[in-house]
Amino acid sequence: MFDGYTTSELMSIFAMQGFAGLSLFSVFVLMALGLAIIFGQMGVINMAHGEFMILGAYTTYLTSSAFQSYLPGLFGGYFFVAMIFAFLVCAALGAFIEWAMVRHLYRRPLDTLLATWGLSLILQQAYRTIFGAREVGVTLPEWMMGSIQVTDMVDLPINGLFVMIIALSIALAVYFLMYRSGWGKKVRAVVQNRPMAEAVGINSAGVDRATFALGCGIAGIAGAAFTMIGSTGPSSGQAYIVDTFLVVVFGGAQSLIGTIVSAFGISQAQSTLEFFLSGSMAKVITLLVVVGILMLRPEGLMALKIRR
Repeated sequence: MFDGYTTSELMSIFAMQGFAGLSLFSVFVLMALGLAIIFGQMGVINMAHGEFMILGAYTTYLTSSAFQSYLPGLFGGYFFVAMIFAFLVCAALGAFIEWAMVRHLYRRPLDTLLATWGLSLILQQAYRTIFGAREVGVTLPEWMMGSIQVTDMVDLPINGLFVMIIALSIALAVYFLMYRSGWGKKVRAVVQNRPMAEAVGINSAGVDRATFALGCGIAGIAGAAFTMIGSTGPSSGQAYIVDTFLVVVFGGAQSLIGTIVSAFGISQAQSTLEFFLSGSMAKVITLLVVVGILMLRPEGLMALKIRR
């Protein structure tokens, strides 16, 4: 598949596709971090995770429109406000969903799959009713326009670089929250031994609700970042949910580091293969490789070691 390309052209192609893969990696990381918290830490299969991402994207779209109409002088900084709103809106909805539905289905993962799949259909129809079936896009501030020229054939879009910085910053914040904070210790205590955690005074129901809300809020930030590289539609989240579950399972369901490594590998593989093959074939080949590795290592790339 490399016939007809010179060495310099191949290097430029791999560089361009590598950066395109990094943009995809950024969305995968933000989506997978939220899902890793919900699925890896709580055992809940949230099939509506993509719809929470799209809720964050629509929140960003509304914030962008509001700044354009009422605060045009501050439009350059709207995205930072939109990220906060996207997190809060999605976290609030996530907390409500956990209270109204998910808390009744703990330790029944197949039931959570069916219930959240139904929730995803409800949310998609709600988005169609409110925003219409057509995709919408945000207007980027001027400082996000343009690109940085690396070579004669390779340009790095500024908005893509900004999305990567967001993804890495959120990943670092989640790491410190889960592994270097008192709240993170409570989460891990509830996951490992719920009765014992409750016996020492930990409010496991409150921890569950906050954990689910955090995962949904991070999905909202992923949606805000998604608006920088793509348009938003009612069913756009469905294009990412399967890949996100693949990232989480491949990396190790309870390993945040594994999730990041997995997101990088899968995004780079898909992006590079899509240049030489069709998009569907790139996904098939990537999936086959991942399945082959999981057959040899079912616990994922970086499974947690637990003393028994």
